[in-house]
Parts: sequence; C-alpha cells; structure tokens
Amino acid sequence: AGHYLRPRCLQPSRCKSVLIECVTITNAPMWVIHPVLSRNVTVRGVRVVSSGPNNDGCDPESSTDVLIEDTLFDTGDDCIAIKSGRNADGRRLAAPSERIVVRGCRMRAGHGGVTIGSEVSGSVRDVFVERSAMSSPDLERGIRFKTNAMRGGTIENVFVRDVEIGETGSAIDIDMLYEEGASGAFTPVVRNVVIDRLTVAKATYAFFVRGLETSPVRGVAVRDSAFRCVAKGSRLEHVEDLVLRNVVLEPAQ
Repeated sequence: AGHYLRPRCLQPSRCKSVLIECVTITNAPMWVIHPVLSRNVTVRGVRVVSSGPNNDGCDPESSTDVLIEDTLFDTGDDCIAIKSGRNADGRRLAAPSERIVVRGCRMRAGHGGVTIGSEVSGSVRDVFVERSAMSSPDLERGIRFKTNAMRGGTIENVFVRDVEIGETGSAIDIDMLYEEGASGAFTPVVRNVVIDRLTVAKATYAFFVRGLETSPVRGVAVRDSAFRCVAKGSRLEHVEDLVLRNVVLEPAQ
C-alpha cells in the first residue's frame, strides 16, 4: 500500500488453454504479457514495443506448457523472462515453470533477450529456445540467467540452439550474485545448460558467469558456436564442468 505499483498489462491467472495471437502492444506500464499459474499458453505473432521501466515483454510465471513463437520484442527490460515466484511467496506456492518453448522470435532492445529469473524461488526447468534472433546496441545480454541466495530455487535443463545474436553486451550471462547476491539462506542451483549453434557477431563478453562458492554453476555445454568481435573476453567465477566443443572466440580488433 502506498507504493503506487504499476499494473501488468495482460495477465492470465490460473487459466488453461490461453491463446494470445496477432496483436500489437505498445507502451504498457509494466510486465506486458504475464501468464501466472497457467497451463497450455500460446503467444504467437505478437509485437511488443514498450520501452519503460520493468517493461518485460513476456514473463511466464509458475506456468507450464508455454509456447512463445514468431513474436517481436523491443522492450525496456527483459524481452522474455521466465519466472516462478519471488522469495517466500514462490516457496509457498512451490509451482515451477516447466516445458517452456521459445522459437522463431526476434528481440531488439532490452536488458536480456531470453532470461530466466530473477524471481525463480519455485524453480524453472525444461526450457527450449530455438531459431531466434536478437540484436541491438541497447540489448544488454543475450541468454541471461539471474538469481541469488534470497531467491533460491533450481534452474535446470535449458536447451538453446540455432540462435543468432548480432550485437549485445554479454552473449551468455549467468549471474547467481544478482542484487542481494550470496546474502541469504536459500542457495540457488543452476545446472545442465546446453547451447548449440549460437552465433554472435559482436559482444562485450562472450561468457559472463558468476556462480557461488557454495553452489557453482554446473554442467554448461556450448557446441558448434562462434563468438566474434568480443571486446573483453569472458569472466568465469565458480563454474564446474564447462564444456566448449568446436567453439570459436575472436577478440575485437
């Protein structure tokens, strides 16, 4: 009360068999498309152009069997952000987001192209991203995970393939020190992330990965991928079982 929170734009809550198709949404006040505790959701052929604060494009939260396809995002925050509740509220419901498919989408400006987090206290698993493209001088990160020890939860089984990134800040960004960082009693887990055939034309960092000493990022595999014109190389902290197979990293000239 008294904080004058901005409302979400379109928020199906506890719904089944939802279709959002062939609409354009501009300048929404906050998260634009926000399915919550819903099942069998399709977002198709949509245009989201909304550059204000917290203007995430599509945020499936604690939802299952979600398809986001052939959609354009040009946003002031994350283009797509998969969530599952924040802190005690997410742990109380214990409703993970599962079986999320993103394909054939385009991302322009935003804090992240395809993001998981930061509200992931109920966990996220089985996410598939394919045949999508993202690029902008204002796209801060490409594939982005964000969590901390206040959020907790597990992010696992994330599969990315055939994605093109033109220009971004960090191409692959996994940050377990987001905001509150390690200050909390609920240690997050990030594991089993497989990325195939990712091409990056220009980036500040190829990999920006910060795990926790008590919970390293585990099981990241990047295969048949190319990172070109990378200004600052990579930053890796507390990462285990990182596999790079047939990967090219070229520094900026």
